[in-house]
Amino acid sequence: MRQPAEHWNRVYQTKDTEQLSWFQADPTPSLRAISLCGPRSLSVIDIGGGASRLAGALVDQRRQDITVLDISQRALTLARVRLGADGQRVAWIARDITMWQPHRQWEIWHDRAVFHFLTKACDRQAYIQALSAAVPRRGHVILACFAPDGPKTCSGLPVQRYAPKDLQAELGPGFDLLHSWSEPHATPAGDMQAFTWSVFDRV
Repeated sequence: MRQPAEHWNRVYQTKDTEQLSWFQADPTPSLRAISLCGPRSLSVIDIGGGASRLAGALVDQRRQDITVLDISQRALTLARVRLGADGQRVAWIARDITMWQPHRQWEIWHDRAVFHFLTKACDRQAYIQALSAAVPRRGHVILACFAPDGPKTCSGLPVQRYAPKDLQAELGPGFDLLHSWSEPHATPAGDMQAFTWSVFDRV
């Protein structure tokens, strides 16, 4: 496998979640991107959500249809336990996105920092195949990836770096770019990472 679950389970077992480079105490950038997609009644799937705070923030917004998918069962367990009883309001899926076949569709697909790990064309194709099956026409896709001037590696793994036009090319003509912007992420260690955010409409 490209990124075995063992690698990511080990990361979450041996390191403090709040010290991981991608940690955000406040998922405001994600919430802002999701707000661009329409009313709060829309269903959301968070790809690679792991132990992030986004699911809890969506619960706080009283969203009723929230799913989190991550390759690491350990990360999902940490997030579910942290939410307590509210964890029952979220559907949790432990799967590798490149090997996943969606069982339903969601109106908003959110991915912060997963797609840029897919350095092989076959993995990106598998990801987009899953995305295309999971997002209906007029649904929305949010992709946040390292920008062209962002890091070249993360968690010891190589990554791809993207401008909005590059993400558009990866998704193909079935998706229209609605919004895009650059936004730095401050890691817990104080480093700045350049991110590209893009919101697409499935046509």
